[in-house]
Amino acid sequence: MTDTETGAVRVLIAADKFKGSLTAAEVAARVTAGVLAARPAATVTALPVADGGDGTVAAAVAGGFEAREAEVTDPLGLPVRATFALRGDVAVVEMAQASGLALLPRYALAPMTATTYGTGELIAAALDAGARRIVLGVGGSATTDGGVGMLTALGARFLDEDGDPVPHGGGPLRELVTADLSGLDPRLADTTVVLASDVDNPLTGPQGAAAVYGPQKGADPVEVELLDSALGTLVKVLERAEGPRATELARSPGAGAAGGVGYGALIGLGASFRPGIEVLLDVLGFEAALAQADVVITGEGSLDRQTLHGKAPAGVAAAARAAGRRVLAVCGRLALDDAALAGAGIEAAYPLTALEPDTERCMVEAGPLLEKAAQLLAAERL
Repeated sequence: MTDTETGAVRVLIAADKFKGSLTAAEVAARVTAGVLAARPAATVTALPVADGGDGTVAAAVAGGFEAREAEVTDPLGLPVRATFALRGDVAVVEMAQASGLALLPRYALAPMTATTYGTGELIAAALDAGARRIVLGVGGSATTDGGVGMLTALGARFLDEDGDPVPHGGGPLRELVTADLSGLDPRLADTTVVLASDVDNPLTGPQGAAAVYGPQKGADPVEVELLDSALGTLVKVLERAEGPRATELARSPGAGAAGGVGYGALIGLGASFRPGIEVLLDVLGFEAALAQADVVITGEGSLDRQTLHGKAPAGVAAAARAAGRRVLAVCGRLALDDAALAGAGIEAAYPLTALEPDTERCMVEAGPLLEKAAQLLAAERL
């Protein structure tokens, strides 16, 4: 299928970042160059995407949002500059900017004390900027505090038996006795908050925030148990303050996202949970761009089994396939067979490792290699 007037294929590039190598915008630029090298008459539109984790704000800015900065608190309580994206009264807030694991050196992980306070400050900055619809992208967090830090920054109170605020982090929640959400920023009542995440875990238990993701944040088995118990205490205390919905929301899909910040958003911010890629595609105007395309090129650093569970390429492919568009992919490495790709709606994938088997060199030379892969894709498939 081609543009009937020009005879040129119309290509929409909607790919995520290649983690550790290229941002989503850089991926789009390299793929554009490769496609045009093989098909100079093609019409190429770039729409960098993300699934709610790190890189979400960058994708929004590349899609036409304005970058705004604020000084907030990092996971260890230190100041850090963080960016959110704003267009009109819609803000995209990326938790990883304020409370992300990438902000900490490997030797300074703090699974018991890392806080989401900075995420709350970033939401407040978005409200100050006039946002009344906030997309809260969560993922890549360093924290397991149930969103208590975030809610505290927005005016909630979490106190121990002496009436003192509990210290930062998930561990101290074991000492929590009283929770009061009545002081939350009143602007939140008139603000729509969407929790954008690619995970649907509950808050506690074997599939909960601590058990599944705690080890990635430096928690050993004993700390995982302590954190899970502390999150359970949070739920019990909030049930006394907020009623049965506190326990119901703890079991909800997405409550365990980003160390339980999903739970904090659901119970404190009145957020609704949606798969991150679906939210971002809506916000970025993917449907309108798709209507003007014949073929979609998506991708990310590694196309593997995780990709099939809510990651950006799977979401892009599902939406494109529903609209009857062909979907091709580029990636750093490919760990899916043809059947799995076809099941996801992807016709073919072009990995950089097919051009350079050395994965370290692939990372270092990702840009030029991606351009070559895109050129090969265009020559063979467009």
